[in-house]
Amino acid sequence: MIDVLEIVEEDGISLDQRGESCALLNLMQSFEFVFILHMMKNILGNTDELSKALQRSDQDIVNAMKLVIVSKQRLQVMRDNAWHSLLDGVSLFCEKHNVVIPNMNDTFQTQGRSRRNLEKVSNLHHFQVELFYQVTDRQVQELNNHFTEVNIELLLCVACLSLIDSFASFDKEKLIRLAHFYPSDFSPVELLALDNQLENYFMDICSDCTFSELSGISDRTIKLVETRKHIVYPMVYLLIELALILPVATTTVESAFSAMNIIKNRMRNRMGDEWLNDCLVTYIEKDVFDSVENEKIVQSFQNMKTRREQL
Repeated sequence: MIDVLEIVEEDGISLDQRGESCALLNLMQSFEFVFILHMMKNILGNTDELSKALQRSDQDIVNAMKLVIVSKQRLQVMRDNAWHSLLDGVSLFCEKHNVVIPNMNDTFQTQGRSRRNLEKVSNLHHFQVELFYQVTDRQVQELNNHFTEVNIELLLCVACLSLIDSFASFDKEKLIRLAHFYPSDFSPVELLALDNQLENYFMDICSDCTFSELSGISDRTIKLVETRKHIVYPMVYLLIELALILPVATTTVESAFSAMNIIKNRMRNRMGDEWLNDCLVTYIEKDVFDSVENEKIVQSFQNMKTRREQL
């Protein structure tokens, strides 16, 4: 990249292009740029296995949740103990490639903006506190926000419904714990009955060869209906249904929040709740509304009340 930018700086077709290339060269060959690259390499390396695990189609929830815990621990260890090794690695790289290493005790000088109204800090404070500590803390906080203790426990309970390795992950206590997350669906009396029903269900399914060939929870649900076992084990069937709709419910909520940022923007920040809800429905379900003809929409508004003009 530096070789290309040097060529553009010398042979660029315009003054602006050559000036931009020169600015990028100065930035890419600065200590701060090198420091950020090394820091992000270490952070992304800590969470690489987790990222890959979450993207696999054959999702292994148990191992993925363990990787979440491991990633949190590694990031915390990195924050507490890796500062000096990171700084030494960056310094060696800069010495090798002739990048100027600032004196960590000098006052930090920003490029492109003034710190006149900001508190003056040393280079050490800037790189250690404002960059290293803040970035690692945000990474840990991001994982904590997405994978709380309750979320992890919920996902581990759902994993107990897996058919992999002949129900090797089946855990009756965790499945009962899963039912506790849905108090409106399982009364205290039903929770007591669920214990015995899970025992019977487990022995029944394990002895039925038609279920051994299934590969997922959804396939098992279909087979339960085909064999009418969903009537025999209604509470277990309800647990499976709740596990199946969990990803859909989560995605719907995230989609709604994303749409809210688009619909209720700075220009529409005084939008009422009713109008906001109507706009969100039409935005989120736009595939459905695209199939509705414009003429029908116009006639629907026209028939709502008497209007001075014909729409």
